[in-house]
Amino acid sequence: MIRENLLKVEENIKAACGRAGRDPGEVTLIAVSKTKPMEMIEEALACGKREFGENKAQEMKEKCDALPDDIKWHFIGHLQTNKVKYVVGRAFLIHSVDSYHLAEAIEAESAKKDVVSHILIEVNVANEESKFGIKVDETLALVEKIALLPHIRIEGLMTIAPFVENAQMNRPVFRDLRKLSVDIKGKNIDNVSMNVLSMGMTNDYEVAIEEGATYVRVGTAIFGERDYGKL
Repeated sequence: MIRENLLKVEENIKAACGRAGRDPGEVTLIAVSKTKPMEMIEEALACGKREFGENKAQEMKEKCDALPDDIKWHFIGHLQTNKVKYVVGRAFLIHSVDSYHLAEAIEAESAKKDVVSHILIEVNVANEESKFGIKVDETLALVEKIALLPHIRIEGLMTIAPFVENAQMNRPVFRDLRKLSVDIKGKNIDNVSMNVLSMGMTNDYEVAIEEGATYVRVGTAIFGERDYGKL
């Protein structure tokens, strides 16, 4: 099942890139494995997948420590400062930094472990009260402040768009995040690259790709419905 699902998602990514005149090599599929057992991840590994997304720090730690070293783990959930120690040094990329307080905790742990942590700034483009993320008009100031931390590298932006029945409704959200990244890139801030746009999930990743996503975070379309009893 997972092999067929991965092939289908990859086909959809190529089709979306074709519609947007983009090279499919510009888009990386993150298989969101949160709440899924290691056996399912191993099945995806056997298909050649190496980029996985987790949203619970301790769950990512357990999987990272048990599974092959060549996996690139993406931390995509809300990160509490007291859980930073589980993520720093294990995550290839932390997608969900939305405050200077969190960045300071990541900086301290990164210095302690003598590593550089690569992060994205999470932006609440749609201003949903139920979602984490900084407001669009506050993003630049936060980027400029975090950019001064020596053990952190800002690689781009991330957003979680609203859950909608029609994916086209999220096109303005993705378009606004891309515009924001272009604006920030134009500031030429040291220690900041705006090469990554993490946006789009199972229900809207094709639209996100058409609007410039470089990472799409797909779980249900690969692994099936999530077991919320394991959250």
